[in-house]
Amino acid sequence: MIIRLRSKEGQARIEIDASEDIKALRNKVKTSLFFNRPGMALKLTSRAQIATALKFAEDSLIISADDKGSRIIDVPPGQPVGSLGLRHGDILYIAFQREEDVKAKSPSSEKPARSVKQDPIDDFMEKQDGAVKRGRDPTFCKHGPSGMCEYCLPVQPWDTKYLEENKIKHMTFHAYVRQLTDKNKTAPPTSSQFRPPLDELDLKVKVPCPGRGHESWPSGICTKCQPGAVTLQSQNFRMVDHIEFETAGMIENFLKYWRATGHQRFGYLYGRYEPYSEVPLGVKAVVSAIYEPPQEGTYDGLQLQLPNPEDSSVSEMAEKLGLVKVGMIYTDLTDDGSGKGTVVCNRHADSYFLSSAECMLAADMQLKHPVATKWSETGKFGSRFVTCIMVGNEDGGIDISSFQVSNTAMAMVRDDIIEASVEPSLMRVKQLTEEHYVPEVFYKYKNEYGLMVQDAARPTFPVEYLLVTVTHGFPQTPSPTFTSGTPFPIENRLGVESQDLGSLHRHIDTGKLTEALSEFHVLLYLRSLGIIDQIGLDLAIQIAITHGEELAQQLVHSESWQNLLMIIKESGSHSAPASSGFGGQQATRSDAKAAAPWACKYCTFMNAAGAGSCDMCGLPNQ
Repeated sequence: MIIRLRSKEGQARIEIDASEDIKALRNKVKTSLFFNRPGMALKLTSRAQIATALKFAEDSLIISADDKGSRIIDVPPGQPVGSLGLRHGDILYIAFQREEDVKAKSPSSEKPARSVKQDPIDDFMEKQDGAVKRGRDPTFCKHGPSGMCEYCLPVQPWDTKYLEENKIKHMTFHAYVRQLTDKNKTAPPTSSQFRPPLDELDLKVKVPCPGRGHESWPSGICTKCQPGAVTLQSQNFRMVDHIEFETAGMIENFLKYWRATGHQRFGYLYGRYEPYSEVPLGVKAVVSAIYEPPQEGTYDGLQLQLPNPEDSSVSEMAEKLGLVKVGMIYTDLTDDGSGKGTVVCNRHADSYFLSSAECMLAADMQLKHPVATKWSETGKFGSRFVTCIMVGNEDGGIDISSFQVSNTAMAMVRDDIIEASVEPSLMRVKQLTEEHYVPEVFYKYKNEYGLMVQDAARPTFPVEYLLVTVTHGFPQTPSPTFTSGTPFPIENRLGVESQDLGSLHRHIDTGKLTEALSEFHVLLYLRSLGIIDQIGLDLAIQIAITHGEELAQQLVHSESWQNLLMIIKESGSHSAPASSGFGGQQATRSDAKAAAPWACKYCTFMNAAGAGSCDMCGLPNQ
């Protein structure tokens, strides 16, 4: 017999025999009304909500006989369909709830934004007034020194005129949030009426469709599940306003590898976020250290080892030091061949500042480091991860360019809308396929007549629409986190410098232990050795931060530190440190010679310091 079905998903009909089991009826109804899609699991609704309905629970079937609900029968599994009294041509009215509907209506469900643990800088900025104070205007103010008028009244941090007068291209993130909350009169987060003003851009087809009137993509699509077109424009706010390197020596030490080899270099920036007073409600990223992951550099590029096996260990060490990953830095330098140490200027207004491939990398990195905020429905919004490139300027010198990509760029990379182009200044929009939906992308520009026009990205658009510029600099009065006067060899610099027990011996033998341990790369190397236990590592971290002499004495007399000294002493050509008062003798000149990089006399390969045999041909160092 044929049974007709009606529900908010649409109409259907099924063919079933009266002798079949109730479970067969339930399965055919689910298949006919597309209940097998994600998020379409059936939930039992209350009887008060149902008039004439056929309701499916996991193990039973409930029907009501008429529109007055005069007869409700609970039919357990194992019974034949004929026991329901259904006849050929009958209509069953199906009522159900989706899983997401149940979660949305659940009184115990809490919005993610209300339980978000924000970065301390965000909690601090939310407590600030933010209004821009203005002094008395000598031309227009006619009142006394204690008065106030429209010409000297404080203005909001998002005030358009103020931003234009002070040449602030991007307002700060917290100014942007306050603009939205003031415009929409948003209730405070503690209120039950609170609606987060920030919303992440979603460019995916909604599955299942909110309209619930057709099968999900790719079988069907409508205006309710189809993402809207994207109109690109310069982002008027930025998540971080400035990046500050604690010392210039940090950058020089990073450049040291390129100067020695001519190969490009990559590093992660570790630091913290602090208020930036140059712009209203500004935030700056202060860089304390640069970590260089395993990589292979060439003259015109580099290759990273991803995923980095050392990443979790480095991040854990940085967290204990009060640092987080705030960005990345890499070189794009070409010597101009003049012999004066000057470089070629490859990036400028007539070429590009950030290539399409670099935009993709920056977006991917930003997606991995989102900003947790209670002002967003999802509990996260944007990122403060900064991309810094060391490039040649127009004078032949080396400069730093700092960027972020917009939240739109992050969404387009996340939802697989764009891809890198052969032309570095252009980003390519992917083509629409039967399996992957790509919305229309438009961008606006001024034509040759000075008029603003809109054009479709078929198939490319300029990468400048995705860029957000970030200023950079150095403090006027440096107060670095790490104060060691002697830099320790950087990790993963094969052929230029190496981290070994000899370099560790020389480093801690140069002066006070409290100063020697105040070096990021020394702490990473001590951890990688696996000789010092966790208590000793924690002591070393506290010494690096506080320079405490008592802590240093505790570390020196610990068993694991004594084991380290013993291993250094027995390692061969090096003796244990003495000048710093920790036992052993001073390093000899022959020790220093053995620790220098050396060229193999057989194949001329430049080997790292301390290597007993050539890494290329395997012959001994003679």
